[in-house]
Amino acid sequence: MATDAVAQLADSLAKTQVTEGELSYKGQGRKFDNAQSVEEMVKEIQEFKGLQALRLEGNTYGVEAAQAIAKALETKREFKYCYWSDMFTGRLRSEIPPALNSLGAALMTAGARLTVLDLSDNAFGPDGVKGIEKLLKSTACHTLQELRLNNCGMGIGGGKILAAALTECHKQSSAQGTPLGLKVFIAGRNRLENDGATALAQAFQLMGSLEEVHVPQNGINHPGVTALATAMQHNPQLRVLNLNDNTFTKKGAIAMAQALKHLRSVQVINFGDCLVRSEGAIAIAEAVTEGLPILKELNLSFGEITGEAALLVAQSVEGKATLEKLDLNGNCLGEEGCDALREVMDGLNMGDLLGSLSDDEGEPEEEEEDDDDEEEEDDDDEEEEDDYEEEDDDVEEEEDSSVNQVSSPPSVPRPPDAASFLCFPSPDKLLKLGTKRALLFEQQVDMADAGKTAEAFLKISSVYNEEDEEVKSAVLDSIDAILRKAFASPSFQGYNFVSSLLVMLGLLKSEDKVKPVHVVPGHLQALEYVVRQDYFPQDHIAVLEAFMSRHVQALESCSSARNILKSTLEHVRPEN
Repeated sequence: MATDAVAQLADSLAKTQVTEGELSYKGQGRKFDNAQSVEEMVKEIQEFKGLQALRLEGNTYGVEAAQAIAKALETKREFKYCYWSDMFTGRLRSEIPPALNSLGAALMTAGARLTVLDLSDNAFGPDGVKGIEKLLKSTACHTLQELRLNNCGMGIGGGKILAAALTECHKQSSAQGTPLGLKVFIAGRNRLENDGATALAQAFQLMGSLEEVHVPQNGINHPGVTALATAMQHNPQLRVLNLNDNTFTKKGAIAMAQALKHLRSVQVINFGDCLVRSEGAIAIAEAVTEGLPILKELNLSFGEITGEAALLVAQSVEGKATLEKLDLNGNCLGEEGCDALREVMDGLNMGDLLGSLSDDEGEPEEEEEDDDDEEEEDDDDEEEEDDYEEEDDDVEEEEDSSVNQVSSPPSVPRPPDAASFLCFPSPDKLLKLGTKRALLFEQQVDMADAGKTAEAFLKISSVYNEEDEEVKSAVLDSIDAILRKAFASPSFQGYNFVSSLLVMLGLLKSEDKVKPVHVVPGHLQALEYVVRQDYFPQDHIAVLEAFMSRHVQALESCSSARNILKSTLEHVRPEN
């Protein structure tokens, strides 16, 4: 839940190293309005030799008070740590930028080289970011390692200003041979939204040094999540990624899963309350299976994940010796799903690592409208097919009549058309494509799109006939050509292909409201052939096996083909 994210963030914020050379006024709850009110503090700062850290949090400072403190800091060249969170409570927003400006200017005058800048819980908005803009661009921040701006109300505008300042800081520091190496970035509860997150993602990608990123509760949807995912791929030392309580949906979750495949140092993943859904969870499970060797925590709570997908997530943590917690609470498992999940984790000797399931939402209810919608769509498809057939008849009549006209040239048979087959598949059309059918399909199908590739697979396999060797061979040759080429591409998203296949077979509910096909034995017989081929990734076997074991109406008419497929999946499943 969101409260867990806040607790995790608070814990991270609390882990500030107390260094030698620290002067602290933390948590005194005092109100400093003018220079006179901070005279004692100013004197202590001035007299403190080798001052490196100043804690001002938990008090409230007016402009004059801040300016007086700033004056005292102008000689502190060894200064490194600014612990200045929660220091403007009760102040007008207009007071905050000049106060921050004076403090920042003092550090620049002193020639300080900062390591930590913590201004969390100072609801200063975009104007407050402008108050630290010059500081962030200056040499004082070329050495910055931790930037903490949690709960500052920056908004989209503030996020963009911050991103531009960090980009400029990196540019200037790089020119001097010491590129900005920011390690920790914390900016939860700032209403960054997609545009703010995307701007910051560009800065993150440029830096490439991040180890912790916390941006929970920022109203970020899949475009912003995708931008952040791309940026994270360029930060190989990333250890903690906390995006709790943003909205991934399938697109964002798949993009983030792809990013995780490039990261080997990640220890904590918090995607709770992110609506990753089942398709996203499957993609993330594959990423966990393939990598993340030192993963400690995985939080996919409250994400509308169903039972089968949750089991795949559980199976993905097998062998993760460093795992401390798996959180799948608040999803849509149902009582049986929760029991099955516990059973899997117990079987992995990880039962004590599974978090509570007390807030499970129960199995999702089937929408009654789906049947009506499907019937209407079936009618539409039938009308389209009738129109297509009538069009063919008209063309044939025109060709017949043209033969009887002496002045007309002889009719020329239309060339084989892969597009026509994919619209309305039939064994006869497939055979008429001739020996070059595989090449024609390769040219027709956009194999960069995993969803379209899955759709083409189902179209071609729908005419599979075990008893007709010529048709059977034509189907398998065509499928072989398409899938071998698709899976050979490094950019092809195999897990997206599998999830699209499951959605179209009616085994997995999609947020895109995709209409499932009418499953025929040929679909499963062709799939049984495919999973035995060397080009089919073994990582996808467990996903297919989990869903083929479900008792669903869509597969009832193909029980024999399903049983054969299940048996094959068991045999080809990689040994752990």
